[in-house]
Amino acid sequence: MPSEATSTGPESPKRPGLASTDEFMNTIRDIVGFAPRTTGSVGGRRTANYVADRFRRAGLEDVHFETATSYKWTARDSSLVVGGEAIDSFPISHSLINDATTPSARTLGPQGQTGEIVDIGSGTIGTSDVKGKWVLFDLKFELPLIAMLPFTNFLWDPYLRLINPSKLFGANPYVTSQTKIVDEAQQAGALGVIGVLSDYFDSNRYHNEYHRRSPMTAPGVWITKKEGARLRSLLPSAPKATMKLTTERKAVTARTVVGFLPGTTKDTVMVQSHHDSQGPGAVEDATGTSEVIALADYYGAEAKKPGYKKRQKTMMFTTFDTHFTGYQQHQAFVKKYITDQETPYRIVANATIEHVGKHATVSQDGSLKVRDEHEPRGIFENLSLALKIKLDSAIVRNNLHTTAVLNSTLPSALLGGIPTDASFVLQAGVPTISLIAGPLYMYDDADTIDKIDQSQLRPVATFFADMLDALEKTPADRIGQSSLLSRLGTR
Repeated sequence: MPSEATSTGPESPKRPGLASTDEFMNTIRDIVGFAPRTTGSVGGRRTANYVADRFRRAGLEDVHFETATSYKWTARDSSLVVGGEAIDSFPISHSLINDATTPSARTLGPQGQTGEIVDIGSGTIGTSDVKGKWVLFDLKFELPLIAMLPFTNFLWDPYLRLINPSKLFGANPYVTSQTKIVDEAQQAGALGVIGVLSDYFDSNRYHNEYHRRSPMTAPGVWITKKEGARLRSLLPSAPKATMKLTTERKAVTARTVVGFLPGTTKDTVMVQSHHDSQGPGAVEDATGTSEVIALADYYGAEAKKPGYKKRQKTMMFTTFDTHFTGYQQHQAFVKKYITDQETPYRIVANATIEHVGKHATVSQDGSLKVRDEHEPRGIFENLSLALKIKLDSAIVRNNLHTTAVLNSTLPSALLGGIPTDASFVLQAGVPTISLIAGPLYMYDDADTIDKIDQSQLRPVATFFADMLDALEKTPADRIGQSSLLSRLGTR
């Protein structure tokens, strides 16, 4: 069994010149210092400028911003009262908007709106009469790790950490019942929703993503499991609630940072993460952004060495915006670079890095318990068999423990994508290596620097460096599975 210590820390002999753990953390502290890094905010712009500056210092060329229109949502004057008692609540992100593409300024008014509460628990609305009423529901996290086992084709778990109910049956906070319930409530004419964070720790600071297929025109708030129990205890004598909420949604310019290390051809390998956040965003995704910057620094320094032989494939380094506001930048990027081929670059492979963080669970008292071990993670891939073998070997060699390799072809076909920042690139036909973990706290204000698994920052980078070198040595038409690669076409 490998020792964890042999593959961690700045003293590692692998890849001299690649950032040390301390250097990774310095970058992460810089990025977290700009938070919140929301799309269109001062923090978001400062972060994009910072990444661009780091890319230039790394020696990348044609460093620029790709832009797209997205939306900045803010809320104020939010409250929930039941039976004269204030219920501690937090606005559901991107609620009370007009539609998917229209700026808006909406309010429930100075007195708020009052209506009867219909409690559906963890079920569905079904035939319940909710017109003009508040729907009280338990938000369920619907994708436990065990559900991904059918897609798993390699597992590296030398410390047997995955053989644990808290990991196998613990669900990430990304795939939830929110859109299903909200869509039903809106179609049935409900006043709005009150979501109980029943699978969450004792926090209501759950900053959900914008669900682009299900715009939330109704108002809504989150409450903790404990507050949900208190609210339900009030219902027999006080069946009505008054909610106040004012929201504003503005059109803003999203900025994705792009830089290139030119090769002898325009066949291009893309290295990706996202730099935006809704809170501190230490694990999501200051860690991923730091990995992209570290790899840009490493390969940029290699290119400056005497006698350097230029790589055949161009390297593109990029950190995206709009991860939380609708992925407009991702879609615009795919249209420009892949679908419409408006640039000279032919993206033949993608490597996406997200979330280097510690595992966390909910304690019996409802508090967040952070463990000194890595969150279970997956690597979605659709590579050729030869590269798949190299990927599995690189995982073992760099000891990316607690990692499952998942073939992305089937989940992409069934679900219309994969739950990572690389989904749109993958759907456009680009062979992809996408690493992601889904720690419980990743959408919360609790995503702070102490949650980072520092021991894995450098191993993740050396793993990706190994795979980027393997991609460089592989002819473009032998990188991906043929069924997906055929969609790339040729110029």
